[in-house]
Amino acid sequence: MTEHNLDPKLRLITLSANQPLADKISEAVGVPLSQVVVNQFSDGEIQISVEESLRGDEVFIIQSVSDPINKNLMELMIMIDALRRASAKIINVVIPYYGYSRADRKARAREPITAKLVADMLEMAGATRVIALDLHAAQIQGFFDIPVDHLRAAPLLADYFLENQIKDIVIVSPDHSSVARARTMGTLLNGAPIAIIDRRYSETEKAEHLNIIGDVKGKTAIVVDDMIDTGHRVTTSVAALKRAGAGDVYAAATHAVFSDHATEHLQASDLKGVIVTDSIQIPADKRFDKLTVLSVGDLIGQAIQLIHNNQPVDVLFKTHADKSTD
Repeated sequence: MTEHNLDPKLRLITLSANQPLADKISEAVGVPLSQVVVNQFSDGEIQISVEESLRGDEVFIIQSVSDPINKNLMELMIMIDALRRASAKIINVVIPYYGYSRADRKARAREPITAKLVADMLEMAGATRVIALDLHAAQIQGFFDIPVDHLRAAPLLADYFLENQIKDIVIVSPDHSSVARARTMGTLLNGAPIAIIDRRYSETEKAEHLNIIGDVKGKTAIVVDDMIDTGHRVTTSVAALKRAGAGDVYAAATHAVFSDHATEHLQASDLKGVIVTDSIQIPADKRFDKLTVLSVGDLIGQAIQLIHNNQPVDVLFKTHADKSTD
């Protein structure tokens, strides 16, 4: 007797966090989204129903763990469990934004490492692979005992500046911990130099002091980070760069968390532009004139196709310019 489904069929599922991105991923892969129903009872409990058979299939669940973080995380856990019980052969979890990623180490006594807890929960639920985008810290990959494909949006962001012919660039790390990210962007932008903002907090003055390490005078500065949350680091960086004589200043980040009054502060700042991706769905009330949103739909779609076909994903780490010279 022939074994059923020796070559697993590729299936895509999305939950509530980011339907527009899921639609773009579906278009890029060329596979429609499978039918699922997500309901919430009056007491907040989540009910998920898979409307078609996925037995023996390779399934990719698309879900950013973004605001509302706990609801979206619980949806993801319940869906993984549903697929495991429905006999899906492979359960890949696509997490464009990995919530709780900033709790990646024990910085103070009696502090949890929540990023590790989330990893444990995903594995316990039954995930067989994770595809993540720009984790806050690279070591989060090591929190998993299952394969992790860690995609990067840096080539996509670099392409924006290359295509718009932004010249005389200096890449700025907003603090010492983001230097590696700034160096990567500098390499992608034809070896652009980097500068570092040295942040010191004075207990006596109850104030933050910022000093620029590197030459930014007269240059177009690009402040690079993995996410923009409240916008404080970006707006204070812009002010410091302008005091140091920088010309136009851009902010480039993968994840647009935009909590509190971030969008108002960013729009009111001296930024020339804010370049982010759609890893988190940005509602209309959080969009502003200086904002440019690039889609990671094609990037994630290509990754899904390569993974499904057991091919390496390193081609996705190049800019358009790099690919054209191969």
